[in-house]
This record gives sequence, C-alpha cells and structure tokens, in this order.
Amino acid sequence: MLALLQEWLIAPFDYGFMRRALVAGLALSLAAPPMGVFLVLRGMSLIGDAMAHAILPGVALGFLVAGFSLPIMSLGGVLSGLLVAVMAGSVSQMTGQREDAAMASFFLISLAAGVMLVSLGGSSVDLTHVLFGSILAVNSTALVLIAAISSLIVVILAGIFRALVVECLDPLFLRGQGVHGGLVHGIFLGLVVLNLTAGFQTLGTLMAVGLMMLPATAARFWSKRLEGLIGVAIGIAMVASSGGLLLSYHLGIPSGPAIILLAGIGYMLSALLGRHHSLLARLRRQAAPLGAPEPH
Repeated sequence: MLALLQEWLIAPFDYGFMRRALVAGLALSLAAPPMGVFLVLRGMSLIGDAMAHAILPGVALGFLVAGFSLPIMSLGGVLSGLLVAVMAGSVSQMTGQREDAAMASFFLISLAAGVMLVSLGGSSVDLTHVLFGSILAVNSTALVLIAAISSLIVVILAGIFRALVVECLDPLFLRGQGVHGGLVHGIFLGLVVLNLTAGFQTLGTLMAVGLMMLPATAARFWSKRLEGLIGVAIGIAMVASSGGLLLSYHLGIPSGPAIILLAGIGYMLSALLGRHHSLLARLRRQAAPLGAPEPH
C-alpha cells in the first residue's frame, strides 16, 4: 500500500519539470482564489473571464516582438489588461452603460485581436500554447516570475483587504472615511490582471480564470464567513493543482485542462454535498423539524 502511494503521489515529483509545475500551481493557488472570492462577492464573476481575454492582445504582441519570452509577454499582457479595464470604465462613465456590458464588449474585441495577431505571426502550435498554456513547460525564469507576481498580489491584497471588504459591503461608508472607492476598485482590477498574467503561462489565457473562479464559487457551498470562503477556495485550488498534475502524469492527459476539470469536479461535488445552499443541505432542511437551526 505504501509502495503504491509512493509510486502514485510522490515518485512523479522526482522529475524537475514536475516540481516546477507543482510550485507554480501552488503559487497561483494562493493568489488566484481570494481574487475569485471578491469577484463573486462583488457580483463580478464574469469580469474575470473578460479580463482573461483582455490580456491576450498584449501577450500576442509580446510574442511577436520577442518570441516565447515570458517577461515580455507578461508585460504586454499587464498593459493590455489595464488598458481594457480603463477603456471599459471610461465608456461606462461617459455613456452610463453598465461596466460589465462594456467589459464584455471589449473582451470580445480583445479576444479576436489577440487570436489574429498570434495567427499572423506564428503557427497553430504557438496559438495553442498562448491560449491553453503548458504548466509542464515552466522553466526557472517563468517559475520565479510566477512566484514573484503571486507574492506581490498576496501582499497588496492584504494591504487593501479591509478597504476592499468595506467597498463590497458599504461604499458610502468607505467614502465617508476619506477613501475613494474608485481607487480601491482600480487596484483590485489591477490585481486581477496581474493574476491572470501570471497564470497564462501555465494554464493559458482561456483557462487561467478557471483556477480563480471555480474554487471561489465552490467555497460558497461550505462557508458563510469571508475567511472561511478564502481558506476553502485556496484548499480546493491546491488540491486541483497537485491532483491535476498527478492525473496528467499517470494518464497522459493535458495538464492544464486536468487541473481545471478537477477544480470543476470540486465545484460540482460542493454543489451537491456542501454545508450551505447545496442539494444535500436543501434536502436536510426540508427533512428537519420546523424551527431547527441551520448548521454553521
């Protein structure tokens, strides 16, 4: 039994590329799910998907300029994502259109522009790499960059944590304390862009948002407290990252989709079996005597 566990759970990480992929996945699992939790709380779940596509033109331009240079592609992705966020916010303020509608419009434009740029300057293999990533191809430079961006996100998020919580719940109170809600919102969107930029090398621009949103939405079925939501989301993301890599190694399947599908399975199990608002919780509530307290 121990030998079997050793073979399935530990032996794959004897290889350097698996260890680098694991560290990259765990680093992203620490930074991405808290962002997803706040996106859910703010009713901006689909904004994460829009921002994931918004970084694509910048990544494509970086690829055309310097090839597969992760620092250049990441810089292009950050600039592109921030530009789209600013443009969507400007259109929303000038026209009165909802920010999510403006963001959806720009993300479609960005997706088409990014795919066009990569297609003109590279091959179908290059396009696949940019769109879907390759966590098993993470080298030392990419690992340092991913770890540095993830650490920066965690530090900044900790610094604005209170203001972000208040801005979610009571923006008027935050303004009364002399803090401009727009500044907090802008910093938060910047962190979302940074996180997606860190994730595109491993999961690609199309799936980087999966590690951000799926654990966050699954956590809603297990906790009602913000700290609990963040803790559960990080735990699910870490299990999905490490488990997806192991499944990829043993079954010979693509690593990025394996990680996101495992996170998706975590979401579906949570929706069925979670403590709050799940199918099981609803059945228990219907079967419980009238007036019985709901579990915490």
